[in-house]
Amino acid sequence: MESSVLISAAELAEMMEERRCVVFDCRFDLRHPQGGRNSWLASHIPGAVYAHLDDNLSGRVTAQSGRHPLPLARSFGAFLARSGWEPGLQAVAYDAQGGALASRLWWLMRYFGLGDARLLDGGISAWRQAGLPLEAGEVTAPRKTAAELVAHPALAIGAHALARLLENRQVTLIDARAGSRFRGEVEPIDAVAGHIPGAVNRPYKLNLLSDGRFKQAAALKNEFTQLIGRAGASEVVHMCGSGVTACHNLLAMELAGQHGSRLYVGSWSEWIRDPLRPVAVAGG
Repeated sequence: MESSVLISAAELAEMMEERRCVVFDCRFDLRHPQGGRNSWLASHIPGAVYAHLDDNLSGRVTAQSGRHPLPLARSFGAFLARSGWEPGLQAVAYDAQGGALASRLWWLMRYFGLGDARLLDGGISAWRQAGLPLEAGEVTAPRKTAAELVAHPALAIGAHALARLLENRQVTLIDARAGSRFRGEVEPIDAVAGHIPGAVNRPYKLNLLSDGRFKQAAALKNEFTQLIGRAGASEVVHMCGSGVTACHNLLAMELAGQHGSRLYVGSWSEWIRDPLRPVAVAGG
């Protein structure tokens, strides 16, 4: 591994043997919200607890928020405690989508000041390919005392602050959605199609090799440098549909050694709540 952001299946197996980690299964299907949990029940890495995107990795949706607002500190802390995590243990997240969902848990751990979590590079497929064991059914984790979490709001940005930066051309906004959604050709989830004017598109899947593992750090650095030009990472904000897959691009920049970019948590699903906010489409 080139960075502690990622962990291989072999490394994870060793860490589990030494009981130095808590493993989180983050599989999720936006169209079938219980589908990920059902997959976890059917087969998961031994001892892995399930992290539900809506219930555990997000907060309450409001009339102004995006589809996946941040969880409250006490709620996220309680979830970690129920999962058997406590300070001193490594949190390792995986999914079946190349880290698209697991990266949200990784980012939340950073946001709440809990140190760097890690992603299983290649997800559950890499675990299977390594010939490592799987199990089925519920997992009973030893409940721990909930840690008092402290948010680090400087890692995120809201819609009003983002709009000001865009107006003054002081930010590079990277949208992680698929190109067809960014261009406004299709919109299977949100009520309005298109993108925020001034944003550039980098679908998160461009961070991955064909086997679902991350590209080498040098390749990622070259690609992001071409995208952001002379802008420093601190001038970069990531977004997507609801602040989930945007974490994948943020993680990829960290892997590439480009530290300090931020997340627009509300993303497209929040931006379009206000009809006065501008929207762009390809050719528009």
